[in-house]
Amino acid sequence: MSNYLAIASVTATIQQLLQYTVQNDVRSARVTTLRPDTLNKENTEKGVNIFLYRVAPVNWNNADLPGRRSPGQPLKRPHIALDLNYILTFYGNETQLEPQRILGSVVRTLYSNPILDKETIQSTIRNYEYLSESNLAEQIQSVKLIPLPISTEDLSKIWSVLFQTPYSLSVAYQASMVLIESQEIPRRALPVRQFMPKVSSVKPVISEIVSKDELTKIWGYTKDEPILATSKIDIQGKGLSGELTKLKIGTTEVQPQFVGDRKISINLSSVSGELLRAGVQGIQVIHYDTTPKKVDSEESDTKIVLRRVRQSNVLPFILLPKIETVSVSGATSSQNQLRSAVISISVNPTIGKTQRVVVLLNEINSEDPAEYFFDIPARNEDTSQITTNISRVKPGNYLVRVSVDGVESLLTVDQESDSPTHERYVEPKFTIS
Repeated sequence: MSNYLAIASVTATIQQLLQYTVQNDVRSARVTTLRPDTLNKENTEKGVNIFLYRVAPVNWNNADLPGRRSPGQPLKRPHIALDLNYILTFYGNETQLEPQRILGSVVRTLYSNPILDKETIQSTIRNYEYLSESNLAEQIQSVKLIPLPISTEDLSKIWSVLFQTPYSLSVAYQASMVLIESQEIPRRALPVRQFMPKVSSVKPVISEIVSKDELTKIWGYTKDEPILATSKIDIQGKGLSGELTKLKIGTTEVQPQFVGDRKISINLSSVSGELLRAGVQGIQVIHYDTTPKKVDSEESDTKIVLRRVRQSNVLPFILLPKIETVSVSGATSSQNQLRSAVISISVNPTIGKTQRVVVLLNEINSEDPAEYFFDIPARNEDTSQITTNISRVKPGNYLVRVSVDGVESLLTVDQESDSPTHERYVEPKFTIS
């Protein structure tokens, strides 16, 4: 879902999408977002104007009917789906057919780019400070641009709303659809002190995942205990022990080191980092039947046939990425003494090729510390090594983190009581000079 900035973000993204091609096709043409009746007052010369003239609600998965309790409190955050109707007006020197030339450029661009993709939206948001908090790029439903075949009568009605405004060459487009979620927080029940599931005694049930990592002493205040690809964890619950018990983590089945009826222990470092993925993962207990079966009735040889007989609920947990090594090379100077370089980061576990990765830099030992973030381009294969260019960075010492699907790696905290950096973040870091 998107926040209240979604509508403005769609308009700004369409404006940025058209600006380059329109300027390239018709020199000095502009893309504006004004009311059509103010175009002459703005002394515009030539270009296209984008005007949002109608917003229509859409019934998307009953989005317009949020469930509520009898007093009116919502059961979940209300959200609404909207279609945005735009009128695109073209103006310029009629003797040189500038409006029609710009119209052709716009129609070609929107036909070639019918969907506002995540990269275009993110690029737009970075260029507009007042849209910096927009999360339209994370909306699960893509925004599609659809030409609207409106009649002369409908077009006349649209222009009649604009008082004493002469008609200009126009076309209409619809952006479908924008999902806006309310900030209203549903009431939550009191927390459960003891998990008492009403299930069959033969079915395993997971109630809690406990991290045994030393990091829990440092980050113990967080809601979720930190779990890395090298952590030891305990899965607690009931009926966890079976004839043959395995754990399914994500899409991988592994053998735990200890299995008991109320606790299963596993060291995640025993699982290949290529099989795990950072981010929100699910863990499940699976029981197998290992009844021996004969290969052939005439022979005495038997083999073990694994047959899944029981499986528990799936309990989610967050697996944090960890930076193993970081290095910088090829530093060069640019304008204003800023630097460009190539940064290489080794990460555990392996990063999937479809996972979104962002590198975060925070300057240390500075009165006015700088902050930077760099989106990593999509990859053709899974990898544990990230190499990317960084640019326009101040010289200095930097702490570095990676965010994988919104889950950030942890920084190392200096625990030496007599150290000058006691209780400060010290690693991983690098220097660019």
